[in-house]
Amino acid sequence: MFLRQKNRIALISVCGDPAIEIGKEEAGGQNVYVREVGLALAQAGWQVDMFTRRSSLEQAAVVQHSPNCRTIRLTAGPATFINRDEVYSYLPEFVYSFLVFQQREGLRYSIIHTNYWLSSWVGMALRKYQPLIQVHTYHSLGAVKYSTMSDLPPIASTRLAVEKACLETVDRVVATSPQEAEHMRQWVSTKGTIEIVPCGTDIDRFGGIPQNEARQQLGIAPDAKVVLYVGRFDPRKGIETLVRSIAKSSLHGQANLQLIIGGGFHPGQSDGIELDRIQDIVNELGLQNITTFPGQLGDTNLHLYYAAADVCVIPSHYEPFGLVALEAMASGTPVVASNIGGLKFTVVPEVTGLLVPPKNEVAFAQAIDQILANPAWAFQLGQTGRQRVEIAFSWYSVASRLGSLYTQLLDRAASVSGSKSQVAA
Repeated sequence: MFLRQKNRIALISVCGDPAIEIGKEEAGGQNVYVREVGLALAQAGWQVDMFTRRSSLEQAAVVQHSPNCRTIRLTAGPATFINRDEVYSYLPEFVYSFLVFQQREGLRYSIIHTNYWLSSWVGMALRKYQPLIQVHTYHSLGAVKYSTMSDLPPIASTRLAVEKACLETVDRVVATSPQEAEHMRQWVSTKGTIEIVPCGTDIDRFGGIPQNEARQQLGIAPDAKVVLYVGRFDPRKGIETLVRSIAKSSLHGQANLQLIIGGGFHPGQSDGIELDRIQDIVNELGLQNITTFPGQLGDTNLHLYYAAADVCVIPSHYEPFGLVALEAMASGTPVVASNIGGLKFTVVPEVTGLLVPPKNEVAFAQAIDQILANPAWAFQLGQTGRQRVEIAFSWYSVASRLGSLYTQLLDRAASVSGSKSQVAA
């Protein structure tokens, strides 16, 4: 016997474990999105199960986050870290494990919300076994990513085909910004239905501590000019551009200028290799005395670094949305970001920060200097950024909009089902 509840939903994130420690290999914005959306939906009254792939035998099979929200880790391939580009062959096993879990628990989900292209394949496969409403969030688009690469990975053609099929066939695709929606139409397909629902951030966690107190806790001098980067060590994140822009800054050579590059890494793995490369550039440019690498920033200290910074820099080459921008703005810290993707949606030029061309060291240096040289203006940018996040980008508002979308789709499905029943009668 199966229990189907109208408000029971499954968030599927095959390779973005919502219960994992942020900063692990390939753990970033997608993990945060799925976890926070799940928690907020649960608080709003939905029964939420979040499914991901088990990547270690030491991981708990089920993590209960709140009474109505849990993470369920399914077997799909060996219980070890696997690069995203190599997970595809294990997706049929993930589907099987999902169906076995349903059978064991006696559950049916009215809605599945899949995240990233691998999960969209899982969702479309599950719909062959049972009636399901599928909502999908891409998090990144293969076509946009591959347009900047000279050597495409073997999985590229498969990913592009799956992303196209997803947009054209699932019930609704969620774009996190108007820019991402435009990319879908331009790069993926003109068919399918898109709904714009932005990402969010924790407005209670970020913005609750003044700069001087945060600096005192972190041991940063009160008069320091602090430039902050937060994120993964990945060439696409543009950290090299930031480092070289600091070398070109008019403040370069001043004792109180500090560059903080925060993010976790794993020696010998891709992020560790990128860290080594960035450190070599820092040393080559003579910036080692003003640059610190505090490592992984998490629940205990991330909010402190945002609050302590004078400016947060997001020099990405491609960013579908960019949660770091929201976290910085929620902390009252102005942002300098690449004029790309979702960053053009979240950051309002000369209102909450500045936007500059990606990979442009001179432009980044000038924008950073402009903010550091005008503390009063920088403060106003930060205050306006905080107000913008409170109004439009809390996880509560995101969950409310997604909940409304789910309800709309459920009501439409019920209406269609009712009409068919009347015809049959």
